[in-house]
Formats: sequence, C-alpha cells, structure tokens
Amino acid sequence: MPFSKPTLEQVRAVADDLGIHPSDDELAGYLERMEGFARAYTLVDEAPEPAPDLGRRRSPGRRPRPAENRYNAWFVKTSIREEYRGRLAGKTLAVKDPISVAGLPMMNGASFLEGHVPDVDATVITRALHAGAEIIGKTNCEYLSLSGGSHTGANGPVINPHKEGYSAGGSSSGSAVAVAVGDAGLALGCDQAGSIRVPAAWCGIVGMKPTHGLVPYTGILGMDPAVDHCGPMTRDVHNNALLLEVLAGRDGMDPRQPSAWHPVKYTAARRAGAKRLRAAVIKEGFGQHNAETEVDERVRAGADTLATLGIDVAEVSIPIHRRAWPLAQPIYVEGLAHSMGESGVMPDAEGLGSSGLAERFAPWHERWRELPEHLTALILFGSFVRSRHPGRYYVKAQRLRRNIRRAYDDVFSDYDLLLMPTTPMAATPLPGPDASAAERSRRAGEMLANTAPFNVTGHPAISLPCGATGDGRPVGMMLVGRHFDEITIYRAAYAFERTREGSPSDG
Repeated sequence: MPFSKPTLEQVRAVADDLGIHPSDDELAGYLERMEGFARAYTLVDEAPEPAPDLGRRRSPGRRPRPAENRYNAWFVKTSIREEYRGRLAGKTLAVKDPISVAGLPMMNGASFLEGHVPDVDATVITRALHAGAEIIGKTNCEYLSLSGGSHTGANGPVINPHKEGYSAGGSSSGSAVAVAVGDAGLALGCDQAGSIRVPAAWCGIVGMKPTHGLVPYTGILGMDPAVDHCGPMTRDVHNNALLLEVLAGRDGMDPRQPSAWHPVKYTAARRAGAKRLRAAVIKEGFGQHNAETEVDERVRAGADTLATLGIDVAEVSIPIHRRAWPLAQPIYVEGLAHSMGESGVMPDAEGLGSSGLAERFAPWHERWRELPEHLTALILFGSFVRSRHPGRYYVKAQRLRRNIRRAYDDVFSDYDLLLMPTTPMAATPLPGPDASAAERSRRAGEMLANTAPFNVTGHPAISLPCGATGDGRPVGMMLVGRHFDEITIYRAAYAFERTREGSPSDG
C-alpha cells in the first residue's frame, strides 16, 4: 500500500491513543510540520527495494513428509549451498526457525506469523554458506521461542528421540533432535534463557551458548538485546568448536558486539589439554527443589572424571545463584511486553531485518487465543507493570544483573570454570491433550534455574552429554567460562568427551 500522509482526524486519533489532547489549531500546526516527513516517506516508498545478493538460485523449500519427520524436528526441508570450499565443506546444517534464510518460510513457531518469507540472510547464514556448509532445512521451535519445553510450537510438539512421549527441550528443540538422530551434522540454535543448552542436555548432544555478542544476532528474531544469543549445536565437541570459529566475530551491524575482538581458533583447544585448569562445582546448582537425584549424581560423577584428567576440582558456594533467575525476570517479562507492543521486531540499523515482518506481527492480538497460556500471562503481566511502574523494575533488574555477574566473576578470580547440571531434571513427559493450563505452563519454564542466569550475565556456557538416567534420558553437564574464554571451556570439553565410551569422533 503506497504511503499517504495522515489526515487531521488520524492525527487526533493517534494523540488520543497517546493520552495527549491538543486543540484543533495545535493539531493543524502539527500536521503542517509533518509535510517534510511525509515527502521523505513518499520518496522511500517510491525507491526500488535493494535486492540482496543471494548467490546461486535457491530451492524454496518444502514441508517434510511424515516418514522423514518422525520426531517433528523439521519445519521446512531444502538444499542451499554456495560455490565455496571452506571449513564446513561437506557438512550439513539445520537452522532454527527464527533465523532468517532468504526464500525460506520463517514463523518462529507462531501461528500468526505463518506465511512470512524473509528476503535476506542473517549474518550467521552468510558465514556458514561462505564456509561451505549446505543448509538442509529449518527446524521447529517453541511458540515465539519462549519455552524450555517442546510442546508449545504451532507445528506441534517435538519428540525426544531417546524416550517416546517426552520433551526434547526448548526452544531450539528441532535443531537438537535433527543433530541427535543424525539428520544434520551441525545446527544453529538461539538462547535467551537456556534454549540451546536445555535441548542439548535432553537430547544428548553438545550445545554452546557463546559470550553475549560474540556471535552476531543480526537478522534473527530475538526477545531482548540483553539476553539474545546464537550458537552451535553438534554431536561432538570438535564440530561445535569448528562451527563457532565460523560464526564468531563482528559483522559491523549488531550493536551488541564488542568493538575489539580478535579471532580465536577454538579447535586448537583439542591439542591444549585440560591439565592445570581449575573447576568450581557450584553447590547451589545441585539439590534444587525440582532436581532429580540421578541427574545430580551423574553430574557429580562427571566432575570426578574431570579431576582424573588433571583438573583441580572443588566445591564452591555462590548464594546468589539460587536467586539469579527470579531477580532477572523483569528483563524477560517487560522485554517481551515491549516487543509485542512494538510489533515484535527490534530496530535494525543496517536493514538486515525481514521486510514486512512488523506488519505481519502487528495484528497478533486479533489471534491471541492461539498463544500458549504462559505466553499470554507474561504479556499481560509485563504490560501491567509497564503501565503502573514504567521502567522501575526493568531498570532495577538490569542493575541487579551486574551484582549477579560480579558474584560469578569473583569465583573466576580463582577458578577457570564453573560446573553444575545443565538442568535440574532430565527430559519430562510432554503434556497430554487433556493437560491443564497449569501443567502446560509449568512444563515451559521449570528447567531454567541453572541456564538463565548466564544469559543475564553473558558468560559463555556449554552443555555436554554426561550419561543418562536409568530409563535412558540423557543428562547434561554445564561448564561456564569467563567472558570470551570459550577456548578454556573447549579444553575441558574435549578432554571430558574422550573419557566417554562410544563418544562421537571429533574428526
């Protein structure tokens, strides 16, 4: 629809919505001062849309057949590759739904976004293709990527491949399953509160949430710039480190990224070994109110294994860890309310956002009954707080996260790594068709107590397979490092992986 300048009645309606009430003469004056803006918008409207350079012609993708999508991991299947022979040549890549791939559908697990097709690639897609990877599809995720379960996405639940009827974890559920069953060699996930590490732990793969800002988030749907992360999901440590080498570094478009960063060869950690590293087993990460004893036992056994590798392991208390997730929740609740109120799209200074997405997002309230109950509750509560206490709790939570970060950094003055279970429990049953709203909501967020604090502080954290419960559900052990010290995490991860019988090859 061509741009048309507002009428006096339209400006009055906008003013009423804002709660201001100019006189008719004042409104007429404002309308006169808008003439220059209107001419500029008309000029933008008439200018041809810049066409992105997408290299070779692309497959538009297709919905997978049931026989090739047993666990409902896949949203769209395709084959996209460029004529490059880089470090990822010969490797297949699955992409989480909210990451823009030009020409492929993107609905971020939300029914009201179905039909949207981005016209640009996210930076991580460009980098993966230039490194030689073949993109073989986009994977299902949770509704707006806002659940740690795998039951809220509009395309149906994603099923854990290790135990029928159980959650694969979320929100990067499809990416984890695609890697776990061997459909894809590599996958991209996004993590706001644990969405890479939770499904990695529950599906028995390796998932890295890098330092905040290390991997550009340009061209990816997020929730709040303070907690958005993108990272690699793989079956083994070596491919995880390799994919991070390709993804990491400034792109000149994401303002979250540090101004000074030097490339790191993370795969070199394989040769460095783990001796003389120091790991702090965080007391508060164990024995939580909803913890499974078997999970705690497997992770403590994992800590003992690290000790046999020459790592100095000791238990340390960080009392604020148990309160870190609740103290940070205003960032999430009000960040979500803000993004939904602002059409769900963060401003993109370099224009790598998806054209038309904001317009598609805007009428979500007309279909609000399609949202999961926990998501509607979050939006309503966040909007209530923003209207009654504008900025008060959000800003305070942002300040409190500095205290949380400092508590972890104090331990890093004596230790190289923090260690704890990725999640207090292993995979939980998927809510059945008759499950109550309370059960569905609980299953969406009950597993985040250990993962979410490190989205708030920005520390890098990896989930490693650490055995399984008696009924075969994988257990994840989480290692956390100093900011931009992923290579130390990989040193310990490589060494630990070699001790596991039947661990994947790191070649």
